[in-house]
Amino acid sequence: IEYELPELKEILEETLGVIVYQEQVMQIANRLAGYSLGEADLLRRAMGKKKPEEMAQQRERFIEGAVQRSYPPKKIEKIFDLMAQFAGYGFNKSHSAAYALLAYHTAYLKTHYPVEFMAALLTSVTGNTDDVVKYINECREMGIAVEPPDIHVSDANFTPHGSAIRFGLAAVKNVGHNAIESIVAARKEIGRFKSIYEFCEKVELRLLNRRVLESLIKSGAMDSLGRRAQLMAVLDKAMDHAQKTQRDAECGQHGLFGVFQQEDAHSQEDRLPETPDWDEHTRLASEKEILGFFITGHPLDKYREKLEDLRALSTTELAAMRASTGKDESLSTAGIITNLRVLKSKKGDFYAQAALEDLSGSIEMLVFPEAYRKLQEKLKMEVPVLVRGGVRIEEGANPKLTVNDISSLEEVKVPLPRSLRIRIPLEKASESVVDELHLLFSQRKGDARVLFDVERERDFMVVMEAEGYNVLPDRMFVSRVEELCGRGAVRVIE
Repeated sequence: IEYELPELKEILEETLGVIVYQEQVMQIANRLAGYSLGEADLLRRAMGKKKPEEMAQQRERFIEGAVQRSYPPKKIEKIFDLMAQFAGYGFNKSHSAAYALLAYHTAYLKTHYPVEFMAALLTSVTGNTDDVVKYINECREMGIAVEPPDIHVSDANFTPHGSAIRFGLAAVKNVGHNAIESIVAARKEIGRFKSIYEFCEKVELRLLNRRVLESLIKSGAMDSLGRRAQLMAVLDKAMDHAQKTQRDAECGQHGLFGVFQQEDAHSQEDRLPETPDWDEHTRLASEKEILGFFITGHPLDKYREKLEDLRALSTTELAAMRASTGKDESLSTAGIITNLRVLKSKKGDFYAQAALEDLSGSIEMLVFPEAYRKLQEKLKMEVPVLVRGGVRIEEGANPKLTVNDISSLEEVKVPLPRSLRIRIPLEKASESVVDELHLLFSQRKGDARVLFDVERERDFMVVMEAEGYNVLPDRMFVSRVEELCGRGAVRVIE
């Protein structure tokens, strides 16, 4: 561990050279710049508030005091800047024991009860779509499936369901707790619902109006009763029948023909119309409308390989950047444009703000007037897009994507490399493997030249060019070469 000044070792040694505690800021100010403890506390507060004018005054006071004590100005400026950065995460030392205990508890639960832990975590952020998306993606990375809401098994909260997590009904738009209680009570009484007709008949329709039922259908919570298009087609009919049945029950009207009428009504349960189901776009759009995100798929799913080939960054990677990109630097990312707002600047120019959502989360987009003039139509696209631009980071705000260009992801072509190297261990360079490579090269002709790195472990490597063979280095080519020469054998040069 290197310290800017020897005096910092005593103060920061217990935290491995990192400013973590508020008390450390006060000690540094006292030791290096001659602050009294009262003045040091004012510095701590100023850093917490991040008011520019206060910070400027404190910076001047800190540097002046330290220079008077013969410390080098450049190092003192750097130390003050480190202290200012600390303000974003620092805390009182006495809190560290409580934080550590919480960290141990949560680490233990996440390790030994991952499904239960992640279900509780998702429940805790039910009202925050960005956090729900983030933790659902984490579940997938952990190998935990998050299953769509289901009227037969979902409770209000996210719940463990074997090795998976079942989506909570409380996270479905328009579905309140009273409606959920009615659904749970009805299924406890009769078990599984046989049809949408029986479902409407058994729940309290005064709590589950048409808007609630539409939300349940669109979210996929009623998929076990039929296809979504079919259920929407008979929804009014099912509600009318259920309302009449419930009114008759309240009035005690179960006359001579009541049994036959009920049997006739139940015979309708299998009579869902042969309506074409929603296409993928409509299905996913309805999930996004009701849940705030996609649950049974994502418009980007079919482009995963293409995004890897394009080296597109995820919105999470962009949001984690700590410094703005250069003016002329262009990064690539992809997603769905949502929450588009067109605004007018003080100069009277139109510009746009929007969100770009991908498989990992979302990031705010800014389209300045010059870019907006050429991209305004492309901003309205409802298809996955590739966005090129830079990242803008301002103090106290989340990173924003400044847009230079937008293209339909479907239409974007992946540029193929002009040259590549194939690493092959000498022991694998058998006659049969060489013959297979010759055959592959003749079948996958293209423009990329090929170099071979033939290597023997801990000994030597020979570089040879495959003369007379230029290849098409697409995924099929790379996959076959790796089957013959080993994983990671192909490396793109340019």
